[in-house]
Amino acid sequence: MSTLVCFHAHPDDEAIATGGTMARAAAEGHRVVLVVATDGAYGEVPDDLAEGETLSDRRREETVGSAKALGIHRVEYLGYRDSGMTGWDGNDDPASFWQAEIDEAASRLAAVVRDERADVLTIYDWHGGYGHPDHIQVHRVGKRAAELVAADLPDLRVLESTMNRDHFRRGVDAARELGEDLGPDGLGGDDGFDPDGPMDDGNPMGTPEAEITLGVDVTDYVFRKRAALTAHASQVSDQSFFLNMPDEMFAFAFGREWFIEHDREPSSDGPRPGWLFD
Repeated sequence: MSTLVCFHAHPDDEAIATGGTMARAAAEGHRVVLVVATDGAYGEVPDDLAEGETLSDRRREETVGSAKALGIHRVEYLGYRDSGMTGWDGNDDPASFWQAEIDEAASRLAAVVRDERADVLTIYDWHGGYGHPDHIQVHRVGKRAAELVAADLPDLRVLESTMNRDHFRRGVDAARELGEDLGPDGLGGDDGFDPDGPMDDGNPMGTPEAEITLGVDVTDYVFRKRAALTAHASQVSDQSFFLNMPDEMFAFAFGREWFIEHDREPSSDGPRPGWLFD
């Protein structure tokens, strides 16, 4: 049995980015640990918060449901406040993750990685997939944490979770051909979602396929990924495009998760099919 630690920015990111991988690892008997950097306080606020209940409270509760759906064994929070999107006032909050001192935050993550004797640590790509400040910080803090535990865990593998821009584009094109709504109530924007357009930091979404080293097949676990997304009901409504996609389309879009391995160069043949513990 090996141990997988997945480091994410907000509650619900685990379901979207590595939900299938976590579910597969758990199903195969590996230990799965989720570390969440922030409280998710800048998410969508539902109408049914109870008196005295905060959005952060609700999102923690939802993460419990997501963890159950995915088979996660342990959930830890680093204790930082959500920074909000680029340019928001929350970026300047001294308690925000974006303002955290890298070594201090990395030490918090390293303590969990070291305690778990992790075999694999997942973080995000250099711009966090779409440029959200907290996602960028996950990359920076995750890389530093790996350095801090290197002496104790010399065989730790670090993989950057990313979105395959080319695969996503193919999925968007296929959805449009089927007449799916990709506008304001679908994937966003009056003209639909463009993975090649500027994201929160001005860069395109994710990573070109040619720069990705590993594609993990999680087709057999997409139903668990969908259940984890459903658990985050305050952020992913039952009317959302993601939860209303036909099963076949959902499997095409989310049946493979993509990683950049720190110990492997990209291949001219594209991402290799494989597994985190190969």
